[in-house]
This record gives sequence, structure tokens and C-alpha cells, in this order.
Amino acid sequence: MQTVAVFTDTYLPTVNGVTYTIETWRDCWRARGGRMPVVYPESNRYRPGPEEHSVSSLPFPFYPGFRFGRPRIPSAVSEADPDIVHTHTPFALGLAGRRLATRADLPLVASYHTPASEYAEYISDHLSGPLRHIAERYEQWFFRQADAVVVPSRAAAAQVSAGGTPVHVVSNGVDLGLFEPATEAAVAAFRDRHDLPGGPLVGYTGRHGHEKRLDDLLAATREVEVTLVVGGDGPARSELERAAASRDDVVFLGFLHRSELPTFYTALDAFGFPSPVETQGLVALEAIACGTPVVAADGGALSETVVDGETGYHFEPGDIDAFAAAIRRALADRQQLSERCLTERDALSVERSIDALEDVYDTVANSAARRLVR
Repeated sequence: MQTVAVFTDTYLPTVNGVTYTIETWRDCWRARGGRMPVVYPESNRYRPGPEEHSVSSLPFPFYPGFRFGRPRIPSAVSEADPDIVHTHTPFALGLAGRRLATRADLPLVASYHTPASEYAEYISDHLSGPLRHIAERYEQWFFRQADAVVVPSRAAAAQVSAGGTPVHVVSNGVDLGLFEPATEAAVAAFRDRHDLPGGPLVGYTGRHGHEKRLDDLLAATREVEVTLVVGGDGPARSELERAAASRDDVVFLGFLHRSELPTFYTALDAFGFPSPVETQGLVALEAIACGTPVVAADGGALSETVVDGETGYHFEPGDIDAFAAAIRRALADRQQLSERCLTERDALSVERSIDALEDVYDTVANSAARRLVR
């Protein structure tokens, strides 16, 4: 198994799909006998573990919780004699990873998790257009330097602009050892612990980004007799809490430890996901793995992640009435949808993702070897 040097601009203690994916992939790679040292921006709230290497960083003023790492290569990573470099960002530490690959003549694999242009609106509403254009051009340049681009869905593959660089679809995958239906006793205890009322629950957990349109979830559930349970945190959280301040049918749980998530998902009768811009939507996969149907916007990767009548239902993005109707339908079909969700568990396994990732690494390594022979 190869040693793969990973570079990322977002990592623990920040909680999102990217950090979860990197952590899970690393653990699975180690279990197979490989090494995957991770380079990430330092945080005084996180103590690095084995083969985790922080670099000095500065906060990103426009996005709380995100930090810009100094684009340097820790000596311990160079000394690990990596076979491949894998970047999970095109920015600061992505550039450090590219420099290591160039300097050591190593294959470079780049993951595409989130369009860089999405961060433009956090910097300036007035300049979001020009900033988006600059971000897209920069991202395209970065991916053209790579030997392979990894994306989590077919929708993301269609969206990414990688020039002539091969694009490989590798799902982020779900740790099925963790994400499985919780027991009735565990669900009852979770409801008691968070003082959740009886009756149906619709919920969401994950990053509260403005682009995820979680205000649509507030509006749609106003029309349905359910309690809305919202976990997670992010830049839009304070606005959402203000919008729901007059309602007694909305509960904000804040950050949930990863170990609590399977019980959270199992407690829900439906998971609401109004974001039309997901490159995969890992939380949707986790909910499905726990037997909870997903009501999702018919846009981005969620158009393929959720299968109508099998793992949930879709609605047209921004159509609140259709969103509410899809929630009602999912609640009515809860039992049969849950059973069908559970039949999809094996297909969601992170082990399958690591199989596919290993194939990508072997492909770029073999290509690099052929170049050296010439």
C-alpha cells in the first residue's frame, strides 16, 4: 500500500463533510496497511494525533471556523517518502501539496469537494460576480496541474472544469459500522435528553451555510404538523434562529458529536435537505444508512443521491409548497421507504469508496512509472 500525503485547508476540529471524509479515508487506508499523513491548518482547539501535521494559520475573516494555513510542507511529511500527493483544496495548502508533488516528481491527485466560487458571496455581495469568475478560473488552473481529479458524484463530475485531467467519481462513502439504525431505547433516551416532544420529527444536521437554503426548511415545515429538529452550526445559524424565534415547533440542538448522529437520524421520520448545490451531500447518505428517508432538492448531487420512492422524494428547489408536499408524502410512506433505505446500505459503504480510491492511486502511480521509463 502506498504512502499518500494529504493536504487540506479544512480539518478537525472544524466539522463538515470534507473533514469527516478525510478522517474516515485515512483510518480505512491505515487499516489496509497504508499511510496517509495529513497536513492541515493549526488550531488551538485540536491536538494532532499520529501522522497529523499542522502548519501555522490565520483565520479567514469572512467565514468563521475556516483558516488559511501557511503553504508549507512539514519536514516529517517529506521524510515519510510519500508515493502520491492528494490535495483536498486548491488553495493555500493545496499549493503546498502541488509544490511537494512537483519537487519530488510525485503523482498529484486533487479532490473537488465544493466549488471555490461558492465562497465569493461570503466575501462581498456586490463583488460576488467578479470573484466567482476569478475563483472558477483559478480552480480550473489548479485542477489542470493534477494527474487525476476525484469527485464524489456524477453531478460533480459534470460541474468540475478540469481541462484534460481525468476525472474519477469516488463517493465519500459511509462508515456502516457507525451509521446504522439505533435501538428504540437509544432513540427514546435521545428524545428525553434533548426534550423533544412526541409526534413526527423532521430534521437536518450539518453545516449551516447560506447556500444550503435552510430557511426553505423552516418555511416548508411551517405547513406540516411536525417538530423540526436542527443540528449543526455555521454562518447562517444565527439568522435561522431569529427566523424561528416565534415558533415552538423548531428545536436547535447545536453541534452533535459524531457518535450521536446515528441516533439523531434514526429518531427522525424524514431528513430535510433543501440545498441545490451539493457535490454529494454526505449527511443524506448517513441518514439513508440509518433507515431514514430524505426529502431533497432536485438539484446538484442530491438528484442522484436520493431515489424517488426508494430512499425519499425530491422537490423543485425553492418551491416551498412542493417541499411541504414531499415531506407529507415521505411521512406517509415512512415505513416502506425506511425498509428500502436499509437495502441500499452496502452500496454506500466507505470500503467501496476506498476500493475505488485505490484504483485511482494505482492508475496515477502506473502513469508516473511509465513517464520515468521513457
